[in-house]
Amino acid sequence: MSLLQTFQSYPALFITTVVVVSLAVGSFLNVVIHRLPKMLERQWRAELAEFNGQEAPSEPTYNLVEPRSQCPSCGHRISALENIPLVSYLLLGSKCSACKAAISPRYPLVEALTGALSGYIAWRYGFTWTTAAALAFAWTMIALACIDLDTFYLPDDITLPLIWAGLLVNMGGTFVDLHSAVIGAIAGYFALWVMFWTYKLATGKEGMGYGDFKLLAAIGAWLGWKMLPVVILLSSFVGAVVGISLIVFARHGRNVPIPFGPYLVLGGLTAMFWGDALVKYYLQTL
Repeated sequence: MSLLQTFQSYPALFITTVVVVSLAVGSFLNVVIHRLPKMLERQWRAELAEFNGQEAPSEPTYNLVEPRSQCPSCGHRISALENIPLVSYLLLGSKCSACKAAISPRYPLVEALTGALSGYIAWRYGFTWTTAAALAFAWTMIALACIDLDTFYLPDDITLPLIWAGLLVNMGGTFVDLHSAVIGAIAGYFALWVMFWTYKLATGKEGMGYGDFKLLAAIGAWLGWKMLPVVILLSSFVGAVVGISLIVFARHGRNVPIPFGPYLVLGGLTAMFWGDALVKYYLQTL
């Protein structure tokens, strides 16, 4: 019996395999979340120097592969045994093996979230191409949410390919037909663009970044235009609840910005799994 036949015959084995692989993917996502913004900063410095007719600053190689992961406190290079998703964090007692500095809990949380979400996707869609597409979408959304939380920036290097990927995936009608996907991409960008300029003209302030427009366009390309109201309502509601809670309980300043990308990600993933049921319930309620 081939591996493909085995996965088709034993769904539990397929789900387990997806979870294990996804934990490793979650470890890689941590690298992307940490390094991609720094890589883009280097690129911008080089472009600025070139624009000013100056020589680009000489810096050591830094990408998603080099240098090897190391402790930010002491520079200890992390070995393979210290980089096993979730397991190493627990065995090390959440501390660096060399200097005993605390390891951020965000690393195992990203790995655990990636594994759990991937397992649900594998269970929901089974051994199909839809699972592969949904996994790619979910992994990318996790990376975008964390990068936005850290930097208030949604990189074009991720959002723009995500738009095109959504259109390509739906050429075969994986989630929606291509017509709905194209309209979804256009409407997603335009909806937040209108909100942005309406708010700016009314208050003189910018309420969100252009990366949010592109992220909602990507969600529209993957899920179609009919899911956009669900995504916008969910993300706005959760964002408002979190924002008010931060102001009331954490004394978060009213003028301190809050990234909107993570709420769009939450709305997008919710719409992927339960959007049809939410739309049906909403229409029946009306």
